Amino acid sequence: MSSILIHLLDKLIQPFFQCGDEAGLSYLCTMSKQGKKNIRQLSLSELEQYFEDLGEKKFRTKQVYEWLWQKHAHSFDAMTNLSKELRAKLAEHFSLPALTVDATQYSSDGTVKSRFKTHEGHLVEGVLIPTDERKTACVSSQIGCSLSCKFCATGYMDRKRNLEFDEIYDEVVLINQQCERVYDKKLSNIVFMGMGEPLLNYKNLLRAIEKITSPDGLGMSPRRITVSTAGVAKMIRQLGDDKVKFKLALSLHAANDKKRNEIMPINETNNLKALIDALNYFYKQTGNEITFEYILFQGFNDSLKDADELIKIYRQVPADLVNIIEYNPIDMAKFRKPEEKVVEEFMQYLERNRVNARLRRSRGKDIDAACGQLANKETTV
Repeated sequence: MSSILIHLLDKLIQPFFQCGDEAGLSYLCTMSKQGKKNIRQLSLSELEQYFEDLGEKKFRTKQVYEWLWQKHAHSFDAMTNLSKELRAKLAEHFSLPALTVDATQYSSDGTVKSRFKTHEGHLVEGVLIPTDERKTACVSSQIGCSLSCKFCATGYMDRKRNLEFDEIYDEVVLINQQCERVYDKKLSNIVFMGMGEPLLNYKNLLRAIEKITSPDGLGMSPRRITVSTAGVAKMIRQLGDDKVKFKLALSLHAANDKKRNEIMPINETNNLKALIDALNYFYKQTGNEITFEYILFQGFNDSLKDADELIKIYRQVPADLVNIIEYNPIDMAKFRKPEEKVVEEFMQYLERNRVNARLRRSRGKDIDAACGQLANKETTV
């Protein structure tokens, strides 16, 4: 055999048997060393390289990509415009793990809570919150949480792991499908206010939002997405550096460090001064809307003195809004909701001092779907 022919044969089989760091890395080799790779973790260019290695035509990449991100296929067999041989080859080389709906509850106020199951059996919750004006998905970013906020049911759970970006995407897709089925409308808004701290799952958060807002994905406007954080100053600054386009909400809940330390241990390493500086930096870099979230607890943060401290914080940050939230009881905590008169006085005091404040009534309390209540309790379909 001539050396030229040997060289040509080597060039042909090299992608299948030789691994390297270059763009032409063979995924067949990667699979043999690491087991099946989640196909949704591949970028478009990596998927193109895979089909090129197989000798398939370029349009196959677009077909498969559409099945993964627009048609929301959860198996290779569902990709019906591919040949059986190609579907079998994809199944041989790749996995396609996806969230599934494990249980669903319907509230008397129209709220829908879903418990999702990951491919290895972990559980995580998400909520569809309907109003006349909008249909909002409240999604989770972690399985459990590590921050231990004293008023939040999720804070009493262990953090099992971060959700992958494609799992976060699945949450939104599944809630959107529920919205279309129950209300005959698509989602209008997304809030990252479910289980976990989004900024402690930073890369997956941003990659999920990128796919949610991409024309190749769900095509939603980033201006309709709000990410809520308990206050990770370093990552708030990183959001500014990354010039994100979505809105940011800070779960404040106490306007001095002493009280905030009591209910939110993260404040001990991310105090109010650090958070104020980070929020101002975020706004300077992006100009995006900032909201404060403030749950009222009876006898703890509901006095007019507390309102004064909240006003001082509000005036140090270009915040658009303060959401005053009624407390939703959980079994693990002894906090109580203030009397309605106290809530009204607190709101009126903020308004007199020219604070743009809104009282947010909780939805889905009868199914433990309201703010701070998500904890993977037993549910019924």
